Amino acid sequence: MLADTDTQIIVCCGSGGVGKTTASAALALRAAEQGRRVCVLTIDPARRLAQSMGLTELDNTPRPVSDVDTSAGGSLEAMMLDMKRTFDEVVQAHASPEKARQVLANPFYVALSSSFAGTQEYMAMEKLGQLHAESVEGDRRWDLIVVDTPPSRSALDFLDAPERLSSLLDGRFIKLLLAPAKGPARLLSAGFGVVTSALNKVLGAQVLTDVQTFVAAFDTLFGGFRQRAEATYALLQAGGNAFIVVAAPEPDAMREAAYFTERLAEEQMPLAGLVVNRVHDVGTEQLTAADAESGSRRLRRRAKSADAATADLLDVHAARAQVAERERTLRRQFAAAHPRVGAVAVPALSSDVHDLDGLRSIGELLGGAAGS
Repeated sequence: MLADTDTQIIVCCGSGGVGKTTASAALALRAAEQGRRVCVLTIDPARRLAQSMGLTELDNTPRPVSDVDTSAGGSLEAMMLDMKRTFDEVVQAHASPEKARQVLANPFYVALSSSFAGTQEYMAMEKLGQLHAESVEGDRRWDLIVVDTPPSRSALDFLDAPERLSSLLDGRFIKLLLAPAKGPARLLSAGFGVVTSALNKVLGAQVLTDVQTFVAAFDTLFGGFRQRAEATYALLQAGGNAFIVVAAPEPDAMREAAYFTERLAEEQMPLAGLVVNRVHDVGTEQLTAADAESGSRRLRRRAKSADAATADLLDVHAARAQVAERERTLRRQFAAAHPRVGAVAVPALSSDVHDLDGLRSIGELLGGAAGS
């Protein structure tokens, strides 16, 4: 998949804490060192990606990653989504200077662009659209974009961004707020006065005024936001893109992986497969957990120091074997429920990934697993 130049976008998704950021960075680095020009976009607020790539920080501007082997002609840049800055840039790019100043200075906009539920996912769609436009125009700055999705239960919420935005903009409340700005004085009817009076009591007069002012100033931008989000959504459905679901071999994470898999199928998104990360392998399949526990009990009855040490090792082996068997069961259950989804397992490492060498190791494990 990485070597296929038709693959333009790879999206890594999954629940929080399963290694999406590491997998995204490892895939991006491996692709770059195989000759691809890669940009990796993380929407994860954690700083792990920057640290592992030797960068002091990541922000809304793609930054080149040094110490990457470019002998095959590839390159690697990394960035982290700045939700508010992306929102500001969109406003400035698509509104007149005067209208942009009104929007950016509005207190309701400041709150919306900084912390409103769903804004991060929508801005991820905006930024991905911008990056893709840069990758297909002019000198093709990148030929592959790797996206690391938010670390939340709703990591696919960015797929809902166009729909939610349309619902918001077409909602009755928004239309009600726009009525004074859009229309003749007769629209300020007694009914509207009753509604605004009630909202004043609930929200406060200043808050309602801020919201009305924002909506009136922002109204001309609504259509463009919706169109671009829908265009990016269609882009993700098209050929040349791939979704990778990342999971840990734990019940909750595998349930989330099943949800993501089914949701991607519903949305007709191209699913490349499942990565089961941090899998435990005991390496001695001939010695079962039951045998290890039985041997430990026999040795402890002998009450010799050497036997006690061996018994401790057998107990450790038994515990690990039980974990490995639980993980294999979860993987078998997922495979039975989703027989058409290819899955690869990446073994747990003895230490955290914190540099490029660690990312290369993960990339090699992914490549080796994919080839086996």
